[in-house]
Amino acid sequence: MRNNPEEEEEEFLLNHSQNSTKGGVKTIPFIIVNESCERVASFGLQPNMVLYITKFYNMDAARASVLLNLWSALSNGLAIFGAFISDSYIGRFRAIAIGTISSLIGMIVLWLTALFPQIRPLPCGQDQLDCNAATAAQLAVILCSFGLISIGAGFVRPCSVAFGADQLENKENPDNERVMDTYFNWFYASVGISLSVAITVIVYIQVQFGWQVGFGVPALLMVLSVSVYLIGSPLYIKAKPKGSLFTGLFQVAVAAFRKRHINVQLNYSDDCYYKAPESKLLKPSIDFRCLNRACIIEDPHMELKPDGKASDPWSLCFVEQVEIMKCFLTVLPMWSTCIMLLVSFNQPLSIYQLLTMDRHITPQFEIPAGSFGMITVLSLTIWIAFYDRALVPLLSRYTGLPTGISPFSRMGIGLFLGIVATAFSAITETIRRNKAINAGFEDDPNAVLNMSSMWFVPQLALYGVAEALNVVGQIEFIYSLFPKTMSSFAAALYTFGLALASLINSLLVSMVDSITSAGGKTSWLATNINKGHLDYYCWLMTFLCVINFLYFLAVCRFTDQHHHDGRSSLFPEVEEEHSENRCFHGA
Repeated sequence: MRNNPEEEEEEFLLNHSQNSTKGGVKTIPFIIVNESCERVASFGLQPNMVLYITKFYNMDAARASVLLNLWSALSNGLAIFGAFISDSYIGRFRAIAIGTISSLIGMIVLWLTALFPQIRPLPCGQDQLDCNAATAAQLAVILCSFGLISIGAGFVRPCSVAFGADQLENKENPDNERVMDTYFNWFYASVGISLSVAITVIVYIQVQFGWQVGFGVPALLMVLSVSVYLIGSPLYIKAKPKGSLFTGLFQVAVAAFRKRHINVQLNYSDDCYYKAPESKLLKPSIDFRCLNRACIIEDPHMELKPDGKASDPWSLCFVEQVEIMKCFLTVLPMWSTCIMLLVSFNQPLSIYQLLTMDRHITPQFEIPAGSFGMITVLSLTIWIAFYDRALVPLLSRYTGLPTGISPFSRMGIGLFLGIVATAFSAITETIRRNKAINAGFEDDPNAVLNMSSMWFVPQLALYGVAEALNVVGQIEFIYSLFPKTMSSFAAALYTFGLALASLINSLLVSMVDSITSAGGKTSWLATNINKGHLDYYCWLMTFLCVINFLYFLAVCRFTDQHHHDGRSSLFPEVEEEHSENRCFHGA
């Protein structure tokens, strides 16, 4: 059947020729500037935000940490929602526009809280005992700013890279694959540069020039982001939404439940299954057999239209949809093992530790406490480059794997290094706290110790290597199961993992603070870290990471048994692409 005129126009736009006035390389600077400004502005707010909340909203450090973890969880969780709304309803251009404007408004509101003391509670007295809690209206203002920034991040981040790909996709161009690869390299390079600028330049501005300037610069960056993006509007290819992967997953679950009366133990012929045109999958696999009900045709006259399409996609799904759902269920246990590692990265009061240590590089220059996260970023980047260029060729000679070692091994080594890094953080805090008490600073949390902040370098560097190994291993594992058309699914799962990790972190901090402060005792996570016991909290995190590592080993064994037939994917074409990576061994 011929497509209708609208579908033909959309297909033309998506596969435009080199002579088209829409899309092309000329649009990429607008998209990358928009994404870069958003990331610099939003990530630049995070490192020092706990200091702003505790000082100007009179919260203790534990509650401020919970609030900021919930903000992080909302931002990452909304990325899934933003991708769904974009793919299903409004398209990527509108999603990015809405997100950028929302971030701009949120940052302006946050800037106003620094400019006008009237919308903040009165400062505490000299003894820090006479403190006024923020009113409901004052809290509403800053929470509104956080919410608007989260909405912006949720719409911009999952859509920008795909929107740029829409502009360059040109099947008529023989160099299309090279062009796309170059684009992705430049895009992710811009993300890395943006994160580096946020952690260093924006944090330095906040420390040196105060909150009014420190919040004003991100707001101005968002003005630039909105302006540049909208200026490029006439040049963009604006593909229409085609539906979301997540909708397909829900459809399989609903359809399988509706047809729960079907006996899946019976042997059905290939003609009984609903297949996509030119599909290589003639029937579903035997894994998670209960889901096969979703693609079984019971009554062709009722369930199929004259053109062969399903009358109700919530009652009848393609075989491919069912197999994607099975892959999703297969991935979930292994994906869940990375959550605890992401939780351990976020130590709630680490910035307070750094504020009590000597951070001078020279007598005149002192590293801002919020900029130490740059060590993790550099460590991650250097390790990935070293592993890809030096270790992979060497390891491949011995393992026979093109990736050097299996994804399971990379994930396991990453989890182990995460345990070591968390143990280092506990040891460092024990030494720091003992020095503070021995120096008589137990009641003075602002006193600077004769202890170098370089003690933090090993643990932060190890966190970077751990994340590089584990996350890349996770992505490789997911890619080995899903077809290329679903490559963005790995990023979506990682983003959701960040959201879940932030929620778990909030829960842990709340529970530890509540339990350890019961009966009038000093909380482990007291704002005065010299009186608290942050080292105990770090040891608790180390113990949880060890439990998670044992869970990972159990998942490895389960995955190996589940794939007893030697296949690495439920999709034949993926099996061909990844035939060299069939081995599923424990770490």
